[in-house]
Amino acid sequence: MTVASDLHFKSVNYTGQGKGPRVIITGAVHGNETCGTKGISRVMEEIDSGKLRILNGMVTFVPIVNPLAYAKGERSGDRNLNRNLFPNENPQDFEDRIANWLCPLLGQHEVLLDLHSFNAQSQPFVMVGPRNNDGKLQPFQHEEKERALARRLGVKRFVDGWMATYGAGVQRRLRDDSQLETVLRYGVGTTEYMRSTGGYALTLECGQHADPQAPEVAYRAIMNTLAFLGLIDAPQPVPLAPEDSEYLSMVEVHDKQDAADKFSRVWSSFDRVAKGDEIGRRADGTPVLASEDAIVLFPDTNARANAEWYYLAKANPAGF
Repeated sequence: MTVASDLHFKSVNYTGQGKGPRVIITGAVHGNETCGTKGISRVMEEIDSGKLRILNGMVTFVPIVNPLAYAKGERSGDRNLNRNLFPNENPQDFEDRIANWLCPLLGQHEVLLDLHSFNAQSQPFVMVGPRNNDGKLQPFQHEEKERALARRLGVKRFVDGWMATYGAGVQRRLRDDSQLETVLRYGVGTTEYMRSTGGYALTLECGQHADPQAPEVAYRAIMNTLAFLGLIDAPQPVPLAPEDSEYLSMVEVHDKQDAADKFSRVWSSFDRVAKGDEIGRRADGTPVLASEDAIVLFPDTNARANAEWYYLAKANPAGF
């Protein structure tokens, strides 16, 4: 049995002699998502053996961000680390203690690549941040750099709009704005926190948890990142052409109003629905129908009442 108080946190840094960006690459933010851990370990072995050399800048690897969740083989230790990720002077759970170590570490870097996987079979995709803006929700000024890196990770599907859509859902479910800032903090994970420090960040969903190709997707993305940012002596990865990409923007979040609300079928991210299709039923039997043609994202059968149940996205022809 794993005892949380016995665990420690580990990061490994490699610094080249030349100038370059400060990059951090993380795996196992969720303990059952091990492809990033495997991809990171493979790259570290190549560096340690001398096969690969870090010449410029620095890269920090965190193979296992959440050691408690990893030891349990589950998504979380005490709670979802990728929500409400902030330092806490009075930590209440294991994930708070991770945040107290991880957030300052993120703040020492300029670029984050966070490696994840997902439940249902589907192709890998990248979650990208907002356009450049000076708004209150998620001000950002590195759109061009972030999206240039995203096009070179080796995947073809891109999704944006997380915080804006999440924030709209928060505002809808609150009775007044007094709790808005507190609840919006719950939407902040690794990439959102990294952007708040002045850096830029990408979440790469490498494939289904058990897909034997997912670690390869993670490895390729790490190598492409190191090459593109000039940390290693390797050919520049070719950017994905716009016509070869699928770009989606999240547009709506739908809440589970009652614990007994149920989906009408097993949904996976990127399943398509047509206007009028039944997505689920409320506890009283009322059908939940698609208001327009859309794409289902992040359906959560186990969502709690008054929490996010599923998101809808639409194709965004503007894309990059």
